Amino acid sequence: MALLEARDLRKTYRLSRSNTVEALRGVGVTIEDGEMVAIMGPSGSGKSTLMHVLGLLHKPDPNHGPAPELRFDGRSMTDLSDRERTKIRATAMGFVFQAFNLVPTLSAVDNVALAAEYAGMSRSKARAAAIESLELVGLADRAGHRPSELSGGEQQRVAIARALVNRPRLVIGDEPTGNLDSARSADVLRLLRRLNRDHGQTFVIVTHDPEVGAACDRTILMRDGVVVSDGREAVGLVA
Repeated sequence: MALLEARDLRKTYRLSRSNTVEALRGVGVTIEDGEMVAIMGPSGSGKSTLMHVLGLLHKPDPNHGPAPELRFDGRSMTDLSDRERTKIRATAMGFVFQAFNLVPTLSAVDNVALAAEYAGMSRSKARAAAIESLELVGLADRAGHRPSELSGGEQQRVAIARALVNRPRLVIGDEPTGNLDSARSADVLRLLRRLNRDHGQTFVIVTHDPEVGAACDRTILMRDGVVVSDGREAVGLVA
């Protein structure tokens, strides 16, 4: 069953009065429930923009072509209000970024609990959920440490725990191993794969790293704002 379905996604950025960039030019993708999918392509191919649209961070452009379609768990996302989009991001999606984006003055457990409180949990329930999420990524013993007291790999695992704390259906990663050395990158990748297999969560990962792509179920390859290959034949999802 498809968790994400997108058709005719377009996004143009105006850099100046006479200069525009067509980041997405009619993109269509389908992400199955429980898949782990890599989105790859050269810089400027549109992969990060696609991630932002799929994650409801940006809206697709409605003009200059067929009406865009974006469905999450069977529900149309294209006409939602900003408040509705924010609620879905907070409760049904998790995000992992290359730069970790942890609050430096807060402990690991408080960084993770923030996401739970943002989704509407009470402070006590958010803290309990944060500890459980840190246990899931193997960092319960580092819960009281601030980011500066953690290694890069540990900081990224805290970021993953934060993305998982609300038990989202979809986890989106933007170069989640990009700031890590090869050993820590491999550790994080094994963790993501284990979470995907053990908990059935869907992962969409934007990456330049061919090892990350190889570890996923399939790779969506982008170039010049369009999908040039989605790898579906390779994994037998279509005839």
